[in-house]
Amino acid sequence: MKKFKSGFVTLIGRPNVGKSTLMNHLIGQKIAITSNKPQTTRNRIQTVYTSEEGQIIFLDTPGIHKAKNKLGEYMVTVAERTLHEVDLILWLVEPTTFIGAGERHIADQLKKTDTPVILVINKIDTVSKAEILTFIDAYKDIVAFQEIIPVSALKGENTDELLKVMFEYLEEGPCYYDEDTITDQPERQIVSELIREKALRNLNDEIPHGIAVAVERMAERKSGRLIDIDATVVCERDSHKGMIIGKQGAMLKKIGSQARQDIENLLDCKVNLKLWVKVKKDWRDSDFLMKNFGYRKSDIEG
Repeated sequence: MKKFKSGFVTLIGRPNVGKSTLMNHLIGQKIAITSNKPQTTRNRIQTVYTSEEGQIIFLDTPGIHKAKNKLGEYMVTVAERTLHEVDLILWLVEPTTFIGAGERHIADQLKKTDTPVILVINKIDTVSKAEILTFIDAYKDIVAFQEIIPVSALKGENTDELLKVMFEYLEEGPCYYDEDTITDQPERQIVSELIREKALRNLNDEIPHGIAVAVERMAERKSGRLIDIDATVVCERDSHKGMIIGKQGAMLKKIGSQARQDIENLLDCKVNLKLWVKVKKDWRDSDFLMKNFGYRKSDIEG
């Protein structure tokens, strides 16, 4: 009988290299939010992949970058601490021969850990096959990698090979979660993240970092066919509030209707979503407000 393997794997990389896209693809369901704006992922999100071969618990960490405020510091601490707590590290990079300061900073962090590292060159659907070898060559000596695997998270290219290789590096172990579990995140948390994703995608660059979403109420109607959700989009400035609401409420309506579709897919039922917008100045530098929006200090300490 084949041994059942299990373990914890973290995905790291600079913002926007496709960590959440890869994780969503491997799990087969949308859990982590994606956008082309930096700092999309703020908490460590655990998702679970289970097959006959074993179980992989993925920790999708915030991107490692130079922090500018308390929220930034929190995100970087969470990401860097995770490197020592897992069985395997996947470092995602873009297909390029240029290795910038951000990548070198991550390489320095990886040299301090004994955890095996697999380099994943993502977005290979955007380059020619011949170029891939030059990218492998540029990266191969920066860290002592166990493996280097090119993939396209978006198109699902070579992701089966990546799963196969991950299991090669995991030990025999228990099934930590039921086989139908796909995440440890409470539904409210995922709902708030889905709303935040739509805001990130639709708003100007300067606003999104300064927004959080608080789900005030999730209540199922007696018929069981509809869930009422009230949520507040929190921003840092009055001028941002106007932009989020938009002309005659058009922007907020757009964010709401896009989020509602994803939430209905997640919860598998109809949703009545109501959104409000509030201003809380400098919430990203307030420990109390950060905790209020689900960024736990216990993720840093301990």
